[in-house]
Amino acid sequence: MTLTIALRNLLHDKVRLAVTLTGVVFAVVLIAVQAGLFVGFTTATSTVIDNTRAQYWICARGMRNFDVTSPLPQKAFHQTLSTPGVAEARRLVVQFANWKKPNGGFESVEVVGYEAASDMGGPWNVVEGDAALLAVPDTVAVDEVYRAKLGVARLGEQVEVNGHRVRVAAFTRGIRSFTTSPYIFSTLPIAQTLCNLREGRFTYVLVDALPGTDPEEFKRELARRVDGVDVYTSREFSRKTQQYWMFTTGAGMALLIAAALGLVVGVVVVAQTLYATTMDHLAEFGTLRAMGAPGGYIHRIIVLQALASAFAGYTPGIALSYLLVGLAEKGGASILLPSWLAVGLFFVTTGMCVGASLISINKVTRIDPVMVFKGR
Repeated sequence: MTLTIALRNLLHDKVRLAVTLTGVVFAVVLIAVQAGLFVGFTTATSTVIDNTRAQYWICARGMRNFDVTSPLPQKAFHQTLSTPGVAEARRLVVQFANWKKPNGGFESVEVVGYEAASDMGGPWNVVEGDAALLAVPDTVAVDEVYRAKLGVARLGEQVEVNGHRVRVAAFTRGIRSFTTSPYIFSTLPIAQTLCNLREGRFTYVLVDALPGTDPEEFKRELARRVDGVDVYTSREFSRKTQQYWMFTTGAGMALLIAAALGLVVGVVVVAQTLYATTMDHLAEFGTLRAMGAPGGYIHRIIVLQALASAFAGYTPGIALSYLLVGLAEKGGASILLPSWLAVGLFFVTTGMCVGASLISINKVTRIDPVMVFKGR
């Protein structure tokens, strides 16, 4: 019975219902996009680390994030190989460079050079071409979303990176950079040439340990044997990079504040809309009070109205959010709306609607039943 009354209240005024649902949809889209920007930015800052098969990362001492690097000498690699417990060690180059487009103009790119004999640090999710072709001299892989930005439309096109001519051998999908500099992948010797690293230097050593090795003891042994380096597990280095870009730069804090403001604005919009809807039916609630309906009965009606509004508004809201995220992805924006965020947003929407309905409950339960007979 309570559900029937709640639905009839909502459906009685179609215009008011449309306004209510529009408010809920707007709130869902606003929160989804702002939260998606935050998640996308956070994920993009450590995407190479998170998609690299390596248990440990060795870098120059004092480095604060993945992108701003300092070269290591060859002896660091040999010292790593001589450390007990090392199952595999590979060198990696990460450096910024200038990309000259075929039709003129320059773009900044971030070169990631890996050892071709291993898949550690190499590109993933290749959708055109073949990552194996990167073993051919002077070839690179780029993400398809940056085709227009880098001026390459198809495989085989030639460009210049720091004055060296290279050919695009593969396109990837979903490897986004959070900076304005797209990642380009090549094998280690090519990356060393492109980045003008003297004496074959590199910026990281990626390490896998033998099974059964104690992680903390292994880290300490690497730090003791390899001169002038810091050693991190993959998770530690990913978190360190994320925290650096999120909390020590203006961009990260701006996104965090925007996500919080999106939630606040969404709550306010839904609260105002549902409060107005409840106030429009004060006379009906007064009639129920005059008929002897207890306060709990009215509470259930109002909460059920809020839940119905949440369900009806969330579905188109999340669908529109995914549409906007897809359009933003094609435009190069890094917005992510994973399933866990969509599920969490459903509970946030439900909580917003129920919370907004509770604001009006106090007003409804204090209705004087006499107002019904006075025509007020």
